Amino acid sequence: MAALPALDIHGNNTPHQPIASFSSTTPDEEKASVDFASPADSEEDLLARYYEPPDSWENKHRWDPKATWTDEELKKLTRKLDWRVTLVACICFAALQLDRGNIGNALSDGMLKDLNLTTNQYNYGQTLFYACFLAAELPSQLISKKLGSDVWIPIQMMSWSVIALSQVGLKNVHGFYATRALLGLLEGGFIADTILYLSYYFTASELSIRLGFFWVALTTTSILGSFLAAGLLAMRGTHGLEGWRWLFLVEGIITFFIGLWAYFYLPAGPTQTAGGIRGKGWFNEREEIIIVNKVIRDDPTKSDMHNRQGLTARFLFDSLWDYDLWPVYALGLTTYLAPATVNAYFSLTLKSLGFSTFQTNMLMIPQAVLFMINNLVLVFTSKRLNERLLTATLGSWWQLIFLIVIVAIPDDTGKWVKWALLSLLLSYFYQHPLLVGLVSANSGSVRTRTVASSVYNMAVQASSMIASNVYRADDKPYYHRGNRALIGVVAGNLVLFFLSKAYYVLRNRHREKIWSGMTTSEKETYLQTTTDKGNKRYVDRSL
Repeated sequence: MAALPALDIHGNNTPHQPIASFSSTTPDEEKASVDFASPADSEEDLLARYYEPPDSWENKHRWDPKATWTDEELKKLTRKLDWRVTLVACICFAALQLDRGNIGNALSDGMLKDLNLTTNQYNYGQTLFYACFLAAELPSQLISKKLGSDVWIPIQMMSWSVIALSQVGLKNVHGFYATRALLGLLEGGFIADTILYLSYYFTASELSIRLGFFWVALTTTSILGSFLAAGLLAMRGTHGLEGWRWLFLVEGIITFFIGLWAYFYLPAGPTQTAGGIRGKGWFNEREEIIIVNKVIRDDPTKSDMHNRQGLTARFLFDSLWDYDLWPVYALGLTTYLAPATVNAYFSLTLKSLGFSTFQTNMLMIPQAVLFMINNLVLVFTSKRLNERLLTATLGSWWQLIFLIVIVAIPDDTGKWVKWALLSLLLSYFYQHPLLVGLVSANSGSVRTRTVASSVYNMAVQASSMIASNVYRADDKPYYHRGNRALIGVVAGNLVLFFLSKAYYVLRNRHREKIWSGMTTSEKETYLQTTTDKGNKRYVDRSL
């Protein structure tokens, strides 16, 4: 059995320091080599010297720098992880989408009219939701890191499901605003929490693919939600309730029980699966060794913190001030603004075009299916090309083309053509899995990764807040002014993608020049004495 590729070894002998990594590529290109060993040192000696995890790390007892395994063992174990971990994460994420996305289905049943809400009041409510979602990102990560993602994720799910259920009793705009705000507060941070949890089991390369399927689960839920909504909305008048109230009731109950099940099902980590409904545990000792060592060899910084260790204010400040992640945050703010704007009004637009409630919900399905396909196409294309940022621009080019067509067509164009164009726009190549993976790869430590994921999601939610206010009542029904503004945003976003790519290329060239200019002894001295942390450490790894 041949040993797996060596760790990205660029740390020191303190309970190891994070690795620097400015990547606009997929992880396949991010393989470092040990070029600073003395003749008497073996690779395993260097691993033990520089990267032995601290005793406080929950998986320390399974760390073995000399462990090897076959490709067949890894494939078999990966399939098991997907059934045990990835599938459950997708189910939990589906529950989020069910309660977060059903507002669109509710609108098709005349919810705004029933509550005497205007278009602008709906905008304000959605803005409030995203503002609270954004505000909860960092606090949620702090709680998750202290309690453990396996504990906090189910608590979030059960809590927001109660609020989702309470929407059955909505009477006026004040109740609408209150429930939107509470849903945002309780759902904020969930995505970053779940990605952090998945990182305990998967390498960066494995995680990128699974994040693609993560958002496939979102789309699948949207499709199933449309079918479910079509049936539940038809119950309008049953026991004196409107159809949208039945929708909130049933889907809230579903989410609550998924959260309750997850509370007893999710383990704290790969070596902590025994107990409760999990019985004797999911993995044997051999499987735990493979999981722990493949993850730590891919990213030694994952043993920086125990999975029940909280973050300090200093860690938060350092992570927020990490300017090398700012380009990705800017992309998070601008990449999804256009489709988020169109999607927020998709069901209302279809209703205004003359489609019935049932037709509206059914006509939302085709774009979801194509979106799911394009999502996977983009993820696998990125992996095949070993490139993230330039590949991700495909999604923005797609948006730009269809926005221009939508603005250019005559107002009296047939409703089926308008539906087709809107559906095609919303089925764009979704860049989120690639950019989330980029944040994780360029963070360089558990502390930074935890905060950076939240900050990136905050940028995305800020984008959603803006999106909720692009279409205004005085621009109805075709929103010409709003769509022209979106064209400008997408054009600017494309420029940002290319500037970000150039930034990371230049940063890596600068770092590589410094690292390559060191002698072997200087490199080892640097690794033993440097105070540089996270992605500010010099390494010989390039894009």
